[in-house]
Amino acid sequence: MTDENQDHDEPIIRDKRRIDPETGAVRHPEGEGEVEGEVEATDAASAEPDDEDVLTVDDILNAAQAEVQEPSDEHLADLKRVTAEYANYRKRTEANREVERERAVGAAVAVLLPVLDDLDRAEKHGDLEGDAPFATIAAKLRAAVEKLGLTPFGEVGEPFDPTRHEAIFQQPSDEVDTDTVGDVVETGYLLGGTLLRAAKVVVKTPQE
Repeated sequence: MTDENQDHDEPIIRDKRRIDPETGAVRHPEGEGEVEGEVEATDAASAEPDDEDVLTVDDILNAAQAEVQEPSDEHLADLKRVTAEYANYRKRTEANREVERERAVGAAVAVLLPVLDDLDRAEKHGDLEGDAPFATIAAKLRAAVEKLGLTPFGEVGEPFDPTRHEAIFQQPSDEVDTDTVGDVVETGYLLGGTLLRAAKVVVKTPQE
């Protein structure tokens, strides 16, 4: 009896230190590892999405490629509309560019028209015959303006056209059946398809 009482009276010492003094490892309370493991496993299972709900990069690219290869009617209509608008824009831009070019060239050439008129008068008086230096300069100037698109018109004997000719005098004649250019007082000029200046002419009209 004495031994049993002595056994019960001895104090019971429980080591609750988190660090094992002998091994230096972290101690886990009984059951703690298992609970944490279960929680982590549960969280990992809930965090992982279903494979059927996940869209990969390949899926997105395949869908986009299928849409490009088989465009819908709405996409085709939009593409045709954009293509038509771009074609019209190019036509308008090119037309406006040509108009502006002719306008700029016309403004530059217009200041040379009096010089060309003087050359015409000199030619009528015979001052541009032969290989004289003045004749050579006149030929070069006329060739230069022709390269810019300037075209002279107005010849004796051609039909009178009120849209191109300006009649400064009418002369009845029995030699013509319709209004005809009898003389060119001032040469007319076209710049491309634009009338830069009408030709001033004497018109022969049929006698009544």
